[in-house]
Amino acid sequence: MIFGRHINKYYLKYLHFFLLGLIALLVVDYFQLLIPEYSGDIIDLLEQGKMTREIIVEYVIKIGLIAIIIVIGRFTWRYSIFGTSRKIEHDIRNQMFQHALKLDQTFYNDNKVGGLMAYFTNDLEMIRQAFGHGFLIVVDASFLGVLAFYKMTQLDLRLSLISIIPLFLIASYGFIIGRIIRPKFRRMQEVYERMSDFTNENFSGISVIKAFVKQEIEFREFCKINEEYKQKNIDFVKVSTLMHIIIGATITLMIIFIISYGSYLVINTRGLEEDLRFTIGHLSQFISYFTSLIWPMMAIGQFITMRSQAMASLTRINNYLNEEIRVNDNKADYSIDKIEGKIEFKNLSFTYPKDKHPVLKDINFTINKGEMVGIIGRTGCGKTTLVDLIMRIYNVDEDSLFLDDHDIMKLPLSVVRTNIAIVPQDTYLFSKTVKENIGFALDRVPSLDEVIKYAKQADIHENVMEFEDKYDTLLGERGVTVSGGQKQRISIARALIKESNILILDNSVSAVDTKTEEIILNQLRETRKGRTTIIIAHRVSTIKDLDKIAVMDDGRIIDVGSHNELLNRCELYQDIVTRQKLEEEIGEV
Repeated sequence: MIFGRHINKYYLKYLHFFLLGLIALLVVDYFQLLIPEYSGDIIDLLEQGKMTREIIVEYVIKIGLIAIIIVIGRFTWRYSIFGTSRKIEHDIRNQMFQHALKLDQTFYNDNKVGGLMAYFTNDLEMIRQAFGHGFLIVVDASFLGVLAFYKMTQLDLRLSLISIIPLFLIASYGFIIGRIIRPKFRRMQEVYERMSDFTNENFSGISVIKAFVKQEIEFREFCKINEEYKQKNIDFVKVSTLMHIIIGATITLMIIFIISYGSYLVINTRGLEEDLRFTIGHLSQFISYFTSLIWPMMAIGQFITMRSQAMASLTRINNYLNEEIRVNDNKADYSIDKIEGKIEFKNLSFTYPKDKHPVLKDINFTINKGEMVGIIGRTGCGKTTLVDLIMRIYNVDEDSLFLDDHDIMKLPLSVVRTNIAIVPQDTYLFSKTVKENIGFALDRVPSLDEVIKYAKQADIHENVMEFEDKYDTLLGERGVTVSGGQKQRISIARALIKESNILILDNSVSAVDTKTEEIILNQLRETRKGRTTIIIAHRVSTIKDLDKIAVMDDGRIIDVGSHNELLNRCELYQDIVTRQKLEEEIGEV
């Protein structure tokens, strides 16, 4: 059993199951200790020649009833305790995933997917075992141990007192070794996390590894991490095994002593009055009771090892669940549910968390409802960061960014993100069908006609119809079964089907040819009249016909105007246009 801030509530939530399991455990322990008593009586009756058919039938019936009670009891406590541990694992995993959805992008920039998966697998498995086997060990070992020891004292007090010496020895071993085990398990989990990170990255980037013929290098690196994980595992197992060997040896020596001393008592008390005699039946009972006591002794070692592992895992999970949710609705005080499309930046500056230098500086810029606006600039000038702030991926200073004259920091997150559709720079498709990927933006399942409508607007319909299963074609992980241009256009269709008043395309037509790009842009002009559209691009051809263009450089908007206006007055825009014309001319040669 373990306790902590994020898990204590589950003891209360499933208290009724734990109580039922507790009662079933106690019943099983009580009745299973009646069997040695009956066995001892049978042995004594056989030795004395007093055994009859009637007595045999009586004991068979008693032991049979006990067996039935034990079977029912064991089923009950296994269902109640182990079943509940699975439910708690399920609940904690849901809690962790829900927390994951609330964490901001900074957290995912700092933590790799493979490491996070270790929390949801190995670490959570340790927590489940602590709730299941941990509860069983604490309750069963305590009650069974006390009851078995009490029955032993009824047979011979001196031998019983000597027999509990191993308990104190085992407790001492466990305390010492437990302090050694915990840091070893933590280090083992940390290496497992790194191995999980490494394999996840390699599987995701397998095509790049093959393209650069780096299979052998990556294999050697994996072997290195795997070897480290093996060594950490062996270090942990050595200590754990040592503890079990010591406990086993201690118990074996104690059994030898009991048999020797018990035999001595049988021989030397023969001929005494019945109340003073220590019979063969008593010795058989005592050994059975001590054998029942072995499980609590062994359980102490298991519990110490398990709890050390669970506490190390709980510390990691607690650190994860304690991660601050920086982007939330705590300050939301607007009751609106629709944004028309006006966006205004007022003296906005932004610095990424943990960074020292601002990425955006003194942005003053207004996008009116219904405008189609382009944003262009050198790589790394802050274009994507600007649209991330519109989506409120990060927090901004109050009174620096407004949607429809409402401070974005006071708008509910759900309102902001429901009213904005975005095609991000890093196009991501799920391992689902084309239809499911396009309909992902909706809270309902769209009809096929509806999906086709927006696929045509994104100029992807004809490509999809060439697939063997059409819109039921299952895309590979991250959409690897389609080309880069097809991925972008499916993502555009996914954004368009949302019919939001604000649409953001972040360099979302870079992988398509100029003809396809022109078709998509013409469709946007036709279908999004009266609604705001922001297009980030590197190609001037993508944005030159838009209502206005914002030119960015070094985190600032240095000029805003139409294509012709910028050609006349903005040196950076002129330079971009000139360079792209030269690239086109060189490409034609």
